[in-house]
Amino acid sequence: MYKSQTLNALNVNLPAWMPRMAFAPQGQAPRGDVIVCIFQRGGMDGLNVVVPVADSNYYQLRPTIAIPQPKSSDPKAAIDLDGRFGLHPALAALKPLYDDGALALVHACGSPDPTHSHFDAMDYMERGTPGARTLTTGWLARHLTAVNDGNTSPLRAVGISAMLQASLRGEVPAVALRSIADFHLRGRPKDIVTLQKTLATLYAAPITTDRYLQNPAREVEDISQLLAKVNMATYSPANGAAYPKGSFGNGMLQVAQLIKAEVGLEVACIDVGGWDTHSNEGGSDGQIARLLRELGDTLAAFYSDLGDHSKHVIVVTMSEFGRRAKENGSGGTDHGHGNVMFVMGGSVVGGKVYGDWPTLTPDKLAAPGDLAVTTDYRDVLAEIVSKRLGNPKIDQVFPNYTPTMRGVITSAA
Repeated sequence: MYKSQTLNALNVNLPAWMPRMAFAPQGQAPRGDVIVCIFQRGGMDGLNVVVPVADSNYYQLRPTIAIPQPKSSDPKAAIDLDGRFGLHPALAALKPLYDDGALALVHACGSPDPTHSHFDAMDYMERGTPGARTLTTGWLARHLTAVNDGNTSPLRAVGISAMLQASLRGEVPAVALRSIADFHLRGRPKDIVTLQKTLATLYAAPITTDRYLQNPAREVEDISQLLAKVNMATYSPANGAAYPKGSFGNGMLQVAQLIKAEVGLEVACIDVGGWDTHSNEGGSDGQIARLLRELGDTLAAFYSDLGDHSKHVIVVTMSEFGRRAKENGSGGTDHGHGNVMFVMGGSVVGGKVYGDWPTLTPDKLAAPGDLAVTTDYRDVLAEIVSKRLGNPKIDQVFPNYTPTMRGVITSAA
């Protein structure tokens, strides 16, 4: 039986609360920062997130869902950033981080591939190979492989998800962890007995029959021992941080715990969905405002909770594509192209909106009416990888691409 077939069978037969794992040779001790990669699935409307308030075309194209120009007396107005752009009012919690230089924004950013398919766009972006499927591995997995020489932690790479994110798939030790509390089994005796029996069976599997059954059993045991250091019930976020209720807030809370518990974490991936706003998107209020409030409040809580750890943690957000510049007849926006990325952390050269703004004039829009991409998303990721993650092998992470460094972050000391 092939290794992948064995693991698939193993993952299906284990209880639902068990983590889904990708096993590989042991890795390397962390060289640089911990990277937390947030994927906003569905295609976030970057034009209503970091609003081009100085571009009159924006207001002409969006007569009902545009965010009003900055006005201190109007709580529904955009929050001024630099006279050219404003932050959606639901992201007010992030403005202090921007002002303090811990948050940078990269606009008109995205993949050069023009697809408007969610599946294709996400797949290309997570592979790090826009328009091509020649590689089966993800960009983060290739990064971890390139610096693979010492970190033996089974929690080196974690996806806060029921299934492992495509960016983490490859020859790396990676685990999809839905909940630390569920992994501890919440003290349920029946589940603990089930786990013990399952592990005993796997430990006893003859090597001559399939040696891959024993390694996962030991890996689960190793993860269990590490997570014993992370007690969800007694954890109290530092500095008065208050995470929003919900899967995203809870997921980021768990990432903060793993970072502060020093269990060998190098990479964490987490998804937040709901961004496919074809109808009833809303402007300052409504659907997108609710999503952004959860995003902003969670990121602000995470940064505050980390405290001094933030000096060695970098957060980056991405979405498969942006939305059409012109609103549609259903009060929403259709699939577009250019978008905005957030980069947050103590090493960020923040307080600035990066990127070459192409404007929203008709002759500057990408077909069929989208914000053009003027900054390849790989430029942002490559700068993080090379400057903060201790990996100079960018050609292995993003093959056949030469990135342009944008100066968004500082080099490690």
